Amino acid sequence: MNYTPHTEEDIKKMLKSIGVSCVEELFDVIPQELRAQSFELPESMSEQGVSKEIERLLSLNGSGIRNFAGGGFYDHYIPSAVDFLSSRSEFYTPYTPYQSECSQGTLQALYEYQSAICRLTGMDVSNASVYDGGTAAAEAVLMALNITRNRRKIIIDSGVNPLYREIIHTYTENLNIEIVEVDSINYRADRKKLKGLTDKDTAAVLLQNPNFFGAVDDYTDIVAAAAENGALSILLFYPVSLGVLKTPGEMGFDIAAGEGQSLGIPLSFGGPYLGILAACKKYLRKLPGRIAGAAQDSNGRRGYVLSMQAREQHIRREKATSNICTNQNLMALRALLYMVLTGKSGFVNVSKKNLMAAAKLKETIAALKTEIEIPFYGPVYNEFVIKLPVDARAAVKKMLQQKILAGVPLGDFYPGRQNELLVCATESSSDEDFKLYTDALENLLKL
Repeated sequence: MNYTPHTEEDIKKMLKSIGVSCVEELFDVIPQELRAQSFELPESMSEQGVSKEIERLLSLNGSGIRNFAGGGFYDHYIPSAVDFLSSRSEFYTPYTPYQSECSQGTLQALYEYQSAICRLTGMDVSNASVYDGGTAAAEAVLMALNITRNRRKIIIDSGVNPLYREIIHTYTENLNIEIVEVDSINYRADRKKLKGLTDKDTAAVLLQNPNFFGAVDDYTDIVAAAAENGALSILLFYPVSLGVLKTPGEMGFDIAAGEGQSLGIPLSFGGPYLGILAACKKYLRKLPGRIAGAAQDSNGRRGYVLSMQAREQHIRREKATSNICTNQNLMALRALLYMVLTGKSGFVNVSKKNLMAAAKLKETIAALKTEIEIPFYGPVYNEFVIKLPVDARAAVKKMLQQKILAGVPLGDFYPGRQNELLVCATESSSDEDFKLYTDALENLLKL
């Protein structure tokens, strides 16, 4: 790529203006023995490789923390084009869509985002997003209650992100419903208990894949058991994992919700993020939030509209599914750009890299001659649990002094698991990162 805007003709004119015949003459004042004979430039690198090398050089100044924490929010590589395109004034400055006459460019981007989410999840319809993953989970529960009407029980697997479970409890605190949380067995869903609790009063069964512990599962049988009792099934998913794992649609889920931060959105100290919400076609009119649609005007020209806004809270008031009247359109745009830029094969490749990164780190830790235990050896994605011989929260604090964020202490969310640590690795993690992490773990346990 040529980084100068000047043509050969421009250069000739400039050289003529200063009285030299070629660019090389400009360096005649430098003695020949002081000139570099070869720059020994390295082999070409990808954008991600260059970014990683720059980060390495910056780390020599003593800055930078190696991040091995996940728990629903992940350190993924974001192509530079996502930042550049989403920052263009055409997208960056318009107000979040509320009025039907909002810009065609924004509406088209939301329409394309919805289409991409449907392809990613295997679901029929998607809204234009809600606020974040926790909001999406809670809205999915309210949606299920609205669809099933007189059913008042929601069953939730304890492998669902505890932050999301807390949000659901807050959302439904003043509703006359029963929320039943079922403890996981060996870090996976207790199938027998989940099926046994599902009855004619159950509005929905809520599951997560991969779950909070990183464990991967196929819930097709639980979905079928819920359907037999007339209950809906809701899956909380991790978008990047769908490059290799079964989609919510393939497992037969009625509603799919998730956090879209992993799709080109930086961690940013906790937000803004993106709530993804999709469903089967028959529940289209119960789907909360905005839905952009494509239409034709009287002259046959294609246009984009907020096609399903008539059932929203600002129109239907207390009869609406939700109080959400807007969306995270800038974050949805970033997610769309990320998916478009990576493409189908690229997305699968990124998904596989995340799968392999966690597996490699898990194997490396298991090989250490320490008292660390790996309590779950089933399939995991992105993250996994390790059991330390010391308090996990104390271990995280000590390793942070070495600029390593060691993971998420499970004792903060699950009583009795004070020594368990949720460790995460993504495609942004390198072999050097893994070595620094395992060395720090070994040094910690020697103290």
